[in-house]
This record gives sequence, structure tokens and C-alpha cells, in this order.
Amino acid sequence: MLFRIDPASSVPLFDQLAASVRAEVSRGALRAGDRLPAARELAASLDINVHTVLHAYQELRDEGLLDLRRGRGAVVTANAEASGELIAAIRTLVIDAQSRGVGLATLTALLREEYPS
Repeated sequence: MLFRIDPASSVPLFDQLAASVRAEVSRGALRAGDRLPAARELAASLDINVHTVLHAYQELRDEGLLDLRRGRGAVVTANAEASGELIAAIRTLVIDAQSRGVGLATLTALLREEYPS
């Protein structure tokens, strides 16, 4: 598993890291029960602050993709696999919308109609 970040990007590093984990889940490279590297280890390998990694892990925990336990580390949940399938379906939807010339604003409006708050 390879996590990627771009320090020159305007996207916060923790968002990039969380997105990278989501991508690995959607590709099937991470499955339920898999452990992610310890925050300190990952921070050292990416040359970023450990709190940045913890922030990404906490965001993924709040989404239900990770289970964080002291001594056990970050473990991918069963919800992550379902989310990975959803992410893949969304990618397909976006590609289809783009091929049909449907813009982001229109696609967003259509989604909002189907997903009432």
C-alpha cells in the first residue's frame, strides 16, 4: 500500500492522506481488518507531522472507515469495503456525466434532488 501526498498542493496534507486511504479502499488494496501503519511510522515515511496523520486517521474514523484503538492502531472496518464500492460507483457516475457533457453544478443539483436532507 502506497500513500501519496503532495506538499505543494493547496489541499491540506491530512485531506490528501485521508483521500489516499479512501483510494486504497476503493481499489481493494485495503480490506476489512487490515491495519494501517502506526501514525509515527507513517509520519516519518512521508516526512510530515504525526498530528497530521492522526488528523487524517480521526477523519476516517469519523466516517466509519477506520477503527482506532490504543495499542491496536488503525484498523479498516467492514464499512470501509461498502464505502469503497460506493466510491467506485461515484467515479463511474462522474465519468458518465462528463462523457454526456453534464457539468459539476448540474450533477450536484441532480444528486441533491435524489438525496434529500
